[in-house]
Amino acid sequence: MEHPLLAAATIEALKDFINRICRPEPFLILSVIGLAAFLAGYRKLTRPKVALTILIVFTSFYALSAFDPDFMAIIKKPDNVPITMMIYSVMLCIWLGFRQAAVNDTNSEKGLPLIEAGSDDRVLVWPDLVYTELVCLVLCSVFLMVWAIILRAPLEQPADPSVAPNPAKAPWYFLGLQELLVYFDPWIAGVLLPGLIIVGLIAVPFIDKNPRGNGYYTFKERKFAITMFLSGFLIMWVVLIIFGTFLRGPNWNFFGPYEYWDPHRPAALVNLEPKELFWIKIMGRGIPTEDVGPFKHYWIRESPGLVLLLLYFIGLPFMLYKLVFRKMYASMGLIRYVIMVELLLWMMLVPIKMVLRWTLNLHYIVGITELFFNV
Repeated sequence: MEHPLLAAATIEALKDFINRICRPEPFLILSVIGLAAFLAGYRKLTRPKVALTILIVFTSFYALSAFDPDFMAIIKKPDNVPITMMIYSVMLCIWLGFRQAAVNDTNSEKGLPLIEAGSDDRVLVWPDLVYTELVCLVLCSVFLMVWAIILRAPLEQPADPSVAPNPAKAPWYFLGLQELLVYFDPWIAGVLLPGLIIVGLIAVPFIDKNPRGNGYYTFKERKFAITMFLSGFLIMWVVLIIFGTFLRGPNWNFFGPYEYWDPHRPAALVNLEPKELFWIKIMGRGIPTEDVGPFKHYWIRESPGLVLLLLYFIGLPFMLYKLVFRKMYASMGLIRYVIMVELLLWMMLVPIKMVLRWTLNLHYIVGITELFFNV
């Protein structure tokens, strides 16, 4: 009788440990560490045997986790099935790209030709390309029909303003934006940040004119660009989707993957504001409510947060130039360097604000509600 009890206790202890490390702070930290470890050891980790072992271990763990009723209740929802497919597709695409990069980087160090050297992959439109597209069309159609038969469409009752689902979640492809709404004002989370993503992707060819890596896979020759892209895509988009799918429960609280989604768990209600910390706790006075000369009271009230933003967006680029980016500045010039650094700082503001929200319950760095300017 001791062995089954011991095994059950071990399993529960393992679930509790996983629930703890899936809290947002350790999950984000482990994600960053995992990405850094992968980029540091991509040549070994992308070897077919190593990658296959990782895939088998992950799939086995995922399948065994399905025996937990709380985890199964999450992944079996028709809305969440694409998330499982997304995780595997992202793993496959990253492995495929980095495997070819690892082979090319190794060959270039040995003086051997690259994978793409001398390759002629041109084909005729008919019949080669059209025939391949036809086969893909048929296979995708069959797949979608089988999916539609097996998984019912997640349609609910007609909208009722008196009844709101808890939690009310956006479609999976918008979960990243919905997660951003927790940390930023709607105009930033829904307009500015997505706009900067689009503008940043458009500006990349004009900012980064490095000819190395064009037409072939490599990581060694484009470390900064690839690292920044993967940080934005994986850490600040895929991770947010995973948060919204697996870890966000009733009242938009965080739950572990093996926790019961208790709708009665209280939500944190106390918010920290930099203006309160500065004026009340440091200066020992009340928050300014009167205009001073030409300055409106809200500019004075939010001056601590405004100073922080100015130091972040104006002072930090100069500091990065002095400490890290001297060579990059010399090759890019002033204008391209400023655009690159400002886009980078906006990207880094997302995890910074997330961590401040989780640890200090920070609401807004600057909250000028009179002008709808909240950061």
